[in-house]
Amino acid sequence: MISLDVFEAIQSRRSVRAYDSRPIPHDILIKILESARLAPSAINYQPWHFIVVTDENKREILSQARYAKFLREAPIVIIGCGDYKKSPKWYMMDTTIAMQNMVLTATNEGLGSCWIGSFHEDRVMELLKIPDNLKVVALLALGYPRKKFDILAKLGGTHRRKELESIVSYEEFGKRFSSGSD
Repeated sequence: MISLDVFEAIQSRRSVRAYDSRPIPHDILIKILESARLAPSAINYQPWHFIVVTDENKREILSQARYAKFLREAPIVIIGCGDYKKSPKWYMMDTTIAMQNMVLTATNEGLGSCWIGSFHEDRVMELLKIPDNLKVVALLALGYPRKKFDILAKLGGTHRRKELESIVSYEEFGKRFSSGSD
């Protein structure tokens, strides 16, 4: 088992869009789902529900959205739903927090993942028989990364992040924040 601290998992996490065919061990899947269950939520409503999809035909249908073609390769796709009737203001935020827990746990376990916002909600709802009180928040692909040639990575063009000072202000918007690296 790989064991990273949380910051290392955050630093090493990548959006993986190519998976090999190895199945994810059940105990690792349980750990990933358990990490979602333990997420914080407003008023402790826990308004989420997750659907684990392994069926090849269902993954094929889920992959038909514009930026979701690679879902047919992922051995598991988790559909994150939020109960908007139980928690109308916070279901989306609470569900995304739980899903981020899954992403970091998967990274810690040596799995790749990719958060997918490209889906046809009506088709997903019908395919998976999701009740009307739930809304699909996001899909999450999980699997072992497949090695593939990535020209952008070779050129150093991926995973660039803005400097901390460009995304953080101190006390009020626009007031310079220093990370201490100047």
